[in-house]
Amino acid sequence: MSLMFNPETAWSFPAKPVRLTADEKAFYREKIKELLKKRDAVMVAHYYTDPEIQALAEETGGCVADSLEMARFGSQHSASTLLVAGVRFMGETAKILSPEKTVLMPTLEAECSLDLGCPDEAFSRFCDLHPDRTVVVYANTSAAVKARADWVVTSSIAVELIDYLDGLGEKILWAPDRHLGQYVARQTGADILCWQGACIVHDEFKTQALHRMKSLYPAAAVLVHPESPQAIVDLADAVGSTSQLIQAAKTLPHPQLIVATDRGIFYKMQQACPEKELLEAPTAGEGATCRSCAHCPWMAMNGLKAIADGLEQAGDTHEIQVAATLREAALIPLNRMLTFAAGLKK
Repeated sequence: MSLMFNPETAWSFPAKPVRLTADEKAFYREKIKELLKKRDAVMVAHYYTDPEIQALAEETGGCVADSLEMARFGSQHSASTLLVAGVRFMGETAKILSPEKTVLMPTLEAECSLDLGCPDEAFSRFCDLHPDRTVVVYANTSAAVKARADWVVTSSIAVELIDYLDGLGEKILWAPDRHLGQYVARQTGADILCWQGACIVHDEFKTQALHRMKSLYPAAAVLVHPESPQAIVDLADAVGSTSQLIQAAKTLPHPQLIVATDRGIFYKMQQACPEKELLEAPTAGEGATCRSCAHCPWMAMNGLKAIADGLEQAGDTHEIQVAATLREAALIPLNRMLTFAAGLKK
């Protein structure tokens, strides 16, 4: 059953943000610092936001991380308000784990193609067609989709979790990213039925152009996020989640790294290995549309002015709300994942 959503018709992409002058940037940085103190707020930013946003989060005592670690950091921080610089599902996850806190975002219109491409009603019908399967959903989904799942998973523990479930004899219904689901299936041999979603950033990397780039930089290693197509994964020296790719960048001996994920990761990756040259994997080439050009257009909505507006205005246009019944249902598979992840660390 094909439930693939056409991104050209299912949603529209946001306009590119207006660039600020140096003076405007300095003004908003100071304003954000003041507003964070005034609101008893801490700022958590995703690896894919712009470098200046990540730097400000670090400077003000916040964190830069993947979506789950952002939510976990926020739940453990003493601040009463969380400013989530990322996309909407990240704000929802933070609210699910911290219901007592005010969760603000620069804009609630910052979406994710994986989330948008997996509407909860259509996904629920898909699940109903396969009642014999354990439902595992990626963190990049709405609170409503999480609530329909048995497990939530991140890319960093996807292989381990599915291997565990496969060992119990369970068949898996996986959503939403088909590339990650297929990668996990190849790694584990599990019986996985994939919802046909894709990330517009990772889906755009091109094999022919990557082959040419490898020939230009023969000493470079290729780092790939498993949301990328299999043909790109097959060319990788290291495959992993955002945090795993940063660790790989640090430990691999190669002086140059070709990185096939959102270029926002370069900020933390360069911190991990300042002596190495980081190169963007190509999105141009055969059949290219460059809807993202290696940077999520919704992540780009997290600009300095938008963050200041979110902290100053709050209200319905900036505050994340998750209904109590929905939150309680979504928390069950989230907690299962957190318990499993804690066990892996031990």
